[in-house]
Amino acid sequence: MGERFHTHAALDAACHLSTYARKPALFVRGDGMRLYDDDGREYLDFLAGIGVVNLGHAHPVVAEAVAAQMHRLVHVSNLYYVEHRAELAERLSALAGGGWKAFFCNSGTEAVEGAIKLVRKWGKARRGPSCFGIVAAERSFHGRTFGALSATGQASKQDAFAPLLPGFTHVALNDIDALEAAVTAETCAVLLEPVQGEGGVYPCNPDYLAAARRICDERDVLLIFDEVQCGLFRTGTAFAWQGYGVRPDVMTLAKALANGLPAGALLASGTAAEAFAPGDHGSTFGGGPVIAAAALATLGALESEALGKNAARIGEVLQASLRAFGTRTGRIVEVRGRGLMVGAELAESNAQQIAAALLEHGIVAGAVGERILRFLPPLVAGEAEVSRLTDTLDAVLGAAS
Repeated sequence: MGERFHTHAALDAACHLSTYARKPALFVRGDGMRLYDDDGREYLDFLAGIGVVNLGHAHPVVAEAVAAQMHRLVHVSNLYYVEHRAELAERLSALAGGGWKAFFCNSGTEAVEGAIKLVRKWGKARRGPSCFGIVAAERSFHGRTFGALSATGQASKQDAFAPLLPGFTHVALNDIDALEAAVTAETCAVLLEPVQGEGGVYPCNPDYLAAARRICDERDVLLIFDEVQCGLFRTGTAFAWQGYGVRPDVMTLAKALANGLPAGALLASGTAAEAFAPGDHGSTFGGGPVIAAAALATLGALESEALGKNAARIGEVLQASLRAFGTRTGRIVEVRGRGLMVGAELAESNAQQIAAALLEHGIVAGAVGERILRFLPPLVAGEAEVSRLTDTLDAVLGAAS
């Protein structure tokens, strides 16, 4: 690491709040699955900005759309009609089978905040002021603002900021009986990630999601799917729920929506889509012309390049390679995921150290807690990159013996 890195790191430490444990790299350029640091060293990116750049870095179609719009108009506010925004809402609705209305914001946590407000207003109109409860899953992650943090099922992220928003109940993922018991007359919604990401890459069982849909229908409760990390072709289909054949009433999107620019979306259908009235919710920057242009370009490229199919195929290759590695070495005890959203549970509690060692060897990967490595590569990943990952893991885990 050169002088530029050390100067930047010192300035960051002096001037930035201590909200992140920075990794020792200053990336200055990207191309597809590859990142380059300030010294020109190449890395393979198996994290994609935490599931954000699904198209890969510096995709020319998105860059051109953003540049063209920046030269025309950047911002006018949502008090007026905004170019590209209605087309983006229509495109997302079509990808999700039609019948959806959208609200655009800037991030996943904002999309979840909007969903919480929407379903609570819907519930109170449906059954009175006590109908505001939301059932979510243990180990879930929905964001860091107060509503989304209250929905999150991880005490380690919540305790320092208590008291949180009331009305949230958390149950074990994939436990149908627990979900049945938790949904009461005061419940307005069930909130689930079809594949938990930040919690350690835990997919919902198909029968569990089907049961969640049945329970919500029987008890007149809305079903929300948080697709912030697992959506937009990462698991193969446009939205992870499509791979399960279980349609929600409300869903949240962000991360990959504009391939790196800040974009989030709340989508609602049926009676939920009619719950908000003018003045109930808003966002100064949400769905602005530059972001909408970037998101339209992103969705177009994801479809035209058939990256959902590639995610499904290479995801199988990646999981099979990691399982074979685990069988051969005993260093990985379980591999979980769908598509290119993969978690590898290690035999030892050293995931943070292994992720750090992978970075030293030119592989960018994530760690969840002390036992799970998380892989969320751009959907352009191929078999050659998977082979390099497993070869590097072999070297890193062998050195850690």
